[in-house]
Amino acid sequence: MPRFVLLLAAAFLLGSCAMPTTVPPSLVQEFAPSGTLRIGVNYGNPVIAQKDAAGGVPRGVGPELGREIGRRLGVPVSYVTYDTAGKMADAVKEGAWDVAFLASDPARAGDIAFSAPYVQIEGTYMVTADSALRSIGDVDRDGVRIAVADKSAYELFLSRHVKHAKLVKAPTSKAAIALFLSEKLEAVAGVKNTLAAAAARDPGLRLIDGNFMVIGQAAGVPQGRPNAARYLRDFIAEAKKSGFVARALAESGVTDATVAP
Repeated sequence: MPRFVLLLAAAFLLGSCAMPTTVPPSLVQEFAPSGTLRIGVNYGNPVIAQKDAAGGVPRGVGPELGREIGRRLGVPVSYVTYDTAGKMADAVKEGAWDVAFLASDPARAGDIAFSAPYVQIEGTYMVTADSALRSIGDVDRDGVRIAVADKSAYELFLSRHVKHAKLVKAPTSKAAIALFLSEKLEAVAGVKNTLAAAAARDPGLRLIDGNFMVIGQAAGVPQGRPNAARYLRDFIAEAKKSGFVARALAESGVTDATVAP
């Protein structure tokens, strides 16, 4: 096959998996009305975002996706950082950010227009090594107290589904682990990656096998921005298909999360 035909075919394939880099001014105005795309970053979820040790811009798949959106819109970006997803979700009511990366949940959908998930992570329980709780099904029983981060995706889920155990809420994921230890609660709920790191540091703790939910991490814009929401859904679909999400996860050092289908 002639070389120019191969080059033409390659160009076509590249073009077919990439969104247009130019967008109409009306969409830019809807996405970033201030002229700067304000990216919501939740440092409470280390799978999605991490602080830069050198004090630079936020690291992780969420911030990388936000920067790519800003590049395609042709606008500068800034970061609005939080220590919990609940605080970030609440901040949309104040117009604090333009795009954010957090778990989609029905309780948040009234204020945030979500894309499909781009990453999946597991929500599970951690207990003491000698605990009689051995399976996910063992935890929801009378007398069991579960520490959990308030307004996290897994707290919202457990509040709807736990029927017998008692949820004891803490302000952050780290605070939930501390509460579990200090109050000698029966279990703590959280993102598997965070709990696994805690268990690795303390042989007196262990994770329960399996999960009580698979948490779909999505991107969102404030409700009332329909064109931005549509663009965001298409962008996330393309970022998964092109390998952008997988590369960003790998570059941030995250190995135990999966790209959502």
